[in-house]
This record gives sequence, C-alpha cells and structure tokens, in this order.
Amino acid sequence: MNLALIGVGLIGGSFARAVRAAGRVNRIVGFDTQPEALQRALELGVIDDIAFSAAHAVANTDLVMIATPVGGIRAVLREIAPHLRSAAIITDVGSTKTGVIEAARAELAGVFERFVPAHPIAGSERSGLEYSHSALFRGAVCIITPSADADLNALRQVESLWNDIGCTVEQMSSEEHDRVFAAVSHLPHLLAFALVAQIASDKDAERKFAFAGAGFRDFTRIAASSPSMWSDICISNRSAISSELRTHRELLTELQRAIDEGDAESLRRIFQQAATARRGISVSVE
Repeated sequence: MNLALIGVGLIGGSFARAVRAAGRVNRIVGFDTQPEALQRALELGVIDDIAFSAAHAVANTDLVMIATPVGGIRAVLREIAPHLRSAAIITDVGSTKTGVIEAARAELAGVFERFVPAHPIAGSERSGLEYSHSALFRGAVCIITPSADADLNALRQVESLWNDIGCTVEQMSSEEHDRVFAAVSHLPHLLAFALVAQIASDKDAERKFAFAGAGFRDFTRIAASSPSMWSDICISNRSAISSELRTHRELLTELQRAIDEGDAESLRRIFQQAATARRGISVSVE
C-alpha cells in the first residue's frame, strides 16, 4: 500500500511510523505547509518522498491520511479531490467530526463514500514531528464515524490499519462523537487554558507559579498544548462546547453560592459526586 501523508506533525508522523513498523505500507509520500518539517520527516525516515503540494502527494496512492489541524481539512479535500485515484481511500485524524464530514461530502463528490473519518484518542501536550513515535497509538481507542453510505471495503481497511498499530476501534455517529468529546476533552482543555491565563495575568503571577504544586501541574499540563490547534478545535465544535460551557457555568455559580453562604453540605455533596465518579474512571479505564 502506498500512503500519502498530508501533515507531518505529532499525529501524522506517529501514524506513518506506526504503519511502517507494522509492515502495512510500501511507500510514504509526505506533504506539509512547512518545508522544514517535510525535510526533517525525510531525514528521519518518516516519509520516503517529499511532495510539493497535497495534489501531488495523492497521485498514485492507495490511502490518503489527512493529519492537518481541523480548520485546514476542507481546503485539503478541495485540492486533492480532482487528483485522487478512483479506488483511493481517504481518512483523517481530526478531533471533531461533524464539520469534517460535511466538508468531505461537499468537496469529494463522487468519492465521498470512500472517506472514512477517524479520531485516535492519543496524543500529547507536546506537538511536532520530533515528538512522534510508532508506539503512540498502542493501547489507545480510535473512534470511527462512518457515514451511512460509507464504502464497506474502505471502512474495513481503515479499521484494520488502526487495529494493526495497536488501537481498539469503536464506531459512533459524528454527532455523538462531538458531544462526548466536547465534555471529556475540549472543555477540560478550555478550563486548563483559562486557569493558567487567569493566573498569568495577575501582577504576582510569578510568585503564584513558583508555589504551584503537583495538583496544579497535573490539572494544567494540557494548557501547554498547541494554541492554534485548540482554537481550531473550539471553533469547529463550538455548538457542543458552548453547551458544555453553559452547564459548567451553572455549576460554578452553585459553588460560588455555597462558598459565599458557608454551605458546607452543598460543597460536600458536589465533591462526593465528583470523587465517586472519578474513582470509577480510575478502576475501569486507567
């Protein structure tokens, strides 16, 4: 199988390394908007050849992996559509899915059924090719959100690839995906960014950060993630995220009331509900 890799960052680079290690590809052609990243990918053996456009990359390839920020996926789809082989499979690793599928339906015309949207639940607060590695997806879950008219052979091949590099594959609708990940991924990142930004804007920020302990570091680790990537994600999934933010604001208002009124019982009730739920996650997932 020949692979066209569009985007050679952490996820794209790790995918290329992983499928090569699994013996699933013969040749990988890469394209990225940053020429230095492309050259580095070639030097590291992540890709075999450099393409100078996304359209050039997909010519004569069997699988197209789009590993760009979600905000750039539609433009990539538009560029590559006229140059795809009729049997080519197209997939992505975007963190939101409904908007990506709408873009694919509009841009891919006659080959839309061969588009298989995917989202591996793996990554790091660090970004870039230098942090990519073949084991990134080992033990992870990959969510696939196929359309109702998806080509079954394309779907099976994409599922097989993710299985072979260590993922458990789950299927769900794009709407459910975006709703779930607004709650368990996108909102937590927003809160981490917001907390660090709040403290950083204080006059005594340096003093406060100097005394930040393990709890603060654990909670805010993800605030070191790529700002451009996460602003893209937030805009792409804004409806679901906005709903989660409204619910969270209501809970913060209740916590504010309980603290202002010295209502320890309400605080204990909310904290106990959270502690019980979090311990359950520890048992079943971690």
